[in-house]
Amino acid sequence: MICRLTSVLLIIIVVFVTAETSFAVGIFVGPDEKAEARTLSLPYGFYNENFGLAVAYVHGITGYPQKQSAILGTAMVGTKGSGMAFLMGQDLQIPWSERLFLDPVVSVGYFKDNDAYINGNPRFPDEDAGSNDSHEDNYIEGDGWDNFFRLRFKYLLPIGHGRDEIVAKYVVDRGIMTSEGTGGISLNPLKSGQCFLEFRPFYRSLQVDGDYIDEDLKTNGFDFALFCDNRDYFPNPTKGNGLRLRISRDFGWFNSSDSWTNLDGELDFYFPLGVSEHFHEKVLAFDFWTSYSPSLKQKADGTFSNRPPAYIGSTLGGTWRLRGYPAQRFNDKAAIYYSTELRLMPRWNPFVEWPAVQKYVGVQWLQFVPLAEIGRVAPSWNLSELHSDMKWCLGLGIRAWAKGLVVRVDTVGSEEGLRIQMMISQPFQF
Repeated sequence: MICRLTSVLLIIIVVFVTAETSFAVGIFVGPDEKAEARTLSLPYGFYNENFGLAVAYVHGITGYPQKQSAILGTAMVGTKGSGMAFLMGQDLQIPWSERLFLDPVVSVGYFKDNDAYINGNPRFPDEDAGSNDSHEDNYIEGDGWDNFFRLRFKYLLPIGHGRDEIVAKYVVDRGIMTSEGTGGISLNPLKSGQCFLEFRPFYRSLQVDGDYIDEDLKTNGFDFALFCDNRDYFPNPTKGNGLRLRISRDFGWFNSSDSWTNLDGELDFYFPLGVSEHFHEKVLAFDFWTSYSPSLKQKADGTFSNRPPAYIGSTLGGTWRLRGYPAQRFNDKAAIYYSTELRLMPRWNPFVEWPAVQKYVGVQWLQFVPLAEIGRVAPSWNLSELHSDMKWCLGLGIRAWAKGLVVRVDTVGSEEGLRIQMMISQPFQF
């Protein structure tokens, strides 16, 4: 379940805070090899169907409290009664262990008119909401609280580029890396890249008070993952690959609504296509992801037990996978996904001609990205079934390096229409 939020600024802030995209640990320095803290402090307003007219404020600092870390907080409230507050940190180095880092996230929110693709809509009594063949209007709508916290501990293994350098240093000139990078030299993780063992306790409490159904879902447990980041430059890779293998488990302890298990893995590759008279960079990027929920069972009455929440399980749709569909549009026991992007970085940058605007946005490069995606969910992990009747998306992305962050706007079409997805960071390894 997740709000279908349409505000540009809201989505950018929420995704940056909650995504916890898998990154290497590093700092950015200029050609003079000096690094300094950057601050984002911005009030803003917006309107959407969930919040109505809303006011908000975001404050974040990169390079603080440690040179490789960042902290960010945001809060917002709307005339319809929705409100939320987030606080997060990234790459906080644990004092007693130079290889152990922490990414904490805390969120409290109350939302009006949430759309959730779960069973309960009386218009579709014989159809599983979110299944591959489900109707796009088969969802429930309601109000409720959504509160969670996650603490991701990640330990840098002493192999590859992580053997001798704990916090990598990237020399960047106008947003483009000019140093060697931390990956892409070899496919052997013992020689190239940074590898992390990750452990993430989590808790989430989600309430939906709808016209057709009331839900009170509580889940807590742990993620265990191995993430090998063999990309040369994690904010905008030009070569190399990334691999993540993860198991997520709710043991049914404390006040958890149910126990469940989910397995997923992701592999992405990047191929440089060289430079030209009109382009700084041309990169072909591929991504593969699959997920399986072995604990999920369907009962004789058609209900499900031991089912992971949609935001963790075998889910497609939204800002990361099958971007032409609403968030968590498809959800089942198994899922598979493929994507390809052609990332073109022109030498042209109109923002350098607008110094008054550039002072605040700091855009140092643009990127134009034709993209294609296919994928599907299924009631079992079966290669034949997962590769039949697949959903597709085609689109064009426009991305920018602004204030040390990759901001992206993807306009993507599917069988269910055209959507604009706006967020922080490149896709893949979410």
